[in-house]
Amino acid sequence: MQPMMRSEILPAPSVPFPGIPGLQDGSGAIVWVETLASQGACAYPITPSTPMGVGFEAEAAAGKRNAWGEPLAFFEPESEHSSASACEGFALGGGRITNFTSGQGLVLMKEVLHVIAGKRLPCVFHVAARALSWHALNIHAGHDDIFAVIDAGWGVLFARNAQEAADLALIARAAAERSQTPFFVVQDGFITSHTLETLSLPEPELVRELLGPPDGLNALMDPSQPLQSGTVQNQDAYMRGRIAQRVYARSAAPAVTDAMERYAALTGRCYRPVDAYRADDADLLLVCLGSMARTAEVACDHARERGLRAGVVHLTALRPFFGAEVARRLWRAKAVAVIERLDAPLHQSNPLCTEVKAALCDGAGLREGYPGIGRLPAVYEGVAGLGGREVTVGMLEAAFLHLAQHPVEPRSFVLGVHAGGALTSRPEPPPEGYVLRGHSVGGFGSVATNKLLADLLWRLLGVRIRAWPHYGSEKKGMPTTYFLQLSDRPPRAQCEPSAVDFVAVHTPRAFEAGDPLRGLRDGGCLYVQAAAATEDELRAALPPHVLARAKRLCIVGLDALRIARDLAPRPDLVQRFQGVALVGAFLRASPLAAPLRSRETELWDTVSRAVFDQFGRHGKEVAAANLEAVRRGFDEAVLLGEVRR
Repeated sequence: MQPMMRSEILPAPSVPFPGIPGLQDGSGAIVWVETLASQGACAYPITPSTPMGVGFEAEAAAGKRNAWGEPLAFFEPESEHSSASACEGFALGGGRITNFTSGQGLVLMKEVLHVIAGKRLPCVFHVAARALSWHALNIHAGHDDIFAVIDAGWGVLFARNAQEAADLALIARAAAERSQTPFFVVQDGFITSHTLETLSLPEPELVRELLGPPDGLNALMDPSQPLQSGTVQNQDAYMRGRIAQRVYARSAAPAVTDAMERYAALTGRCYRPVDAYRADDADLLLVCLGSMARTAEVACDHARERGLRAGVVHLTALRPFFGAEVARRLWRAKAVAVIERLDAPLHQSNPLCTEVKAALCDGAGLREGYPGIGRLPAVYEGVAGLGGREVTVGMLEAAFLHLAQHPVEPRSFVLGVHAGGALTSRPEPPPEGYVLRGHSVGGFGSVATNKLLADLLWRLLGVRIRAWPHYGSEKKGMPTTYFLQLSDRPPRAQCEPSAVDFVAVHTPRAFEAGDPLRGLRDGGCLYVQAAAATEDELRAALPPHVLARAKRLCIVGLDALRIARDLAPRPDLVQRFQGVALVGAFLRASPLAAPLRSRETELWDTVSRAVFDQFGRHGKEVAAANLEAVRRGFDEAVLLGEVRR
């Protein structure tokens, strides 16, 4: 998997390995790193970790070699449990191995996870964190899967975005091999694993420098000389073996810290086991894991504008747990809220909240020489984002405002649903940068179109980009919403933007199901897929309430169905071809593309490369038809209103 290149996007700092500019989602970032760092993967992927396994297997099948020129191995057994056992065997032979899993798949591995840790095998597994099935099945983000195996003796590093997923994959590998402790690298399912972002991909040379060759690993078995391991131990031996392993546990924390420091020196990208944002003088702190922490930073900024001394603490390292550092970050605060993507109401507190309280009460801060541990901050417990439910800036700002009233009830609260102890969300602030929102139906190819548009604008404009879909598990034929956000700096809030500049409506069902114009700024663009070849036909196809806003918008109409019927190479592709024509209409109508329209040759050369990069694997005929659909979308779009610059 070659990264998409544009060298001028990210300035190169004065470090040996600043990274290769790229556009990847969290899954693609992991595939890029692991196909360089590891020798193989044994996996039985489960949604939403599947793209990692599929991507790794595709690279292995295509003959990609790792950073040392070795061919990659991929083995898919009959279950997640078996895949973990296969990883165990690979590592026992001295191999550098990885795995990709989520949710129930991770829990099914649990028996083997203890064995891998007990045999001190430095595996690195990647988890697209997913809610477990409780009252119903859910395939979206939740942290109860990782907490279900938190006692298995593995290190756990949490990534907030695709960049961190890539970097922490290497940091985890270095720490694992130094401490002989296996590690999980966790990213939020769909929220991070399926969101395209601009990032700096680690170079093969960096991988070689940081990790060293895999033939230096400690091989405990020779496959040609079979040996039995994990034999029965009775009372006299088992406890001695378990307690003797504490030396490895004690070495894990310095191994993580050392790997992060080495990585910062090599790349300029700095990580800390306990990361903090505006926390040094904060009276009010939110503690969280994963993608929610970036949204919390935006909420923190808005709380500061209200005069509140707010801050955010993110635990990059959940295991080993850096209790002294957690206490040091929190002890000055008056009130702390620990926001978690799980709910365990039979516990004294939710798991992370319990650990935060323990770290404070343990007196870790006092031993480190920080006075004031006798005046502990009040610790509140929050629940948000279960099953992938959005966690917005307004919700987290409400949590800050709740803390500002300390002492106040409830001490345990919920964000995002109407229930007992729920906090009322604050109004959502406008998003950073330029935002497109699309309303479509699963099967139209709209998510692929959004990826193509993101790639194209990244190549042409060199801006920071996030592109992500929002759909349920009932994909084909069901409503789909997708987003594209462009900004001069990395967009932080990982939630639906409250205001948009361009709305794409691929189906009239969107007008029946709700208001697709919600949040569309005056002067913005509205794209409507309609059987209209003239301005009058377009007006006739628009609902009355849309026409009422026509003077304040640029409305773009396109008969994408006719284009799809004309160009689709096969009848089964007609539905999917309706989405890609939007790219041409966007380039014709969006003010963002205005400077590109004057560079016609460069524009269409870049469009051609982007289309063939995305669709070329389906054959030249399919790629050429997609390119022609984009061209016709540009030429045949009907515009009402002025295209504002």
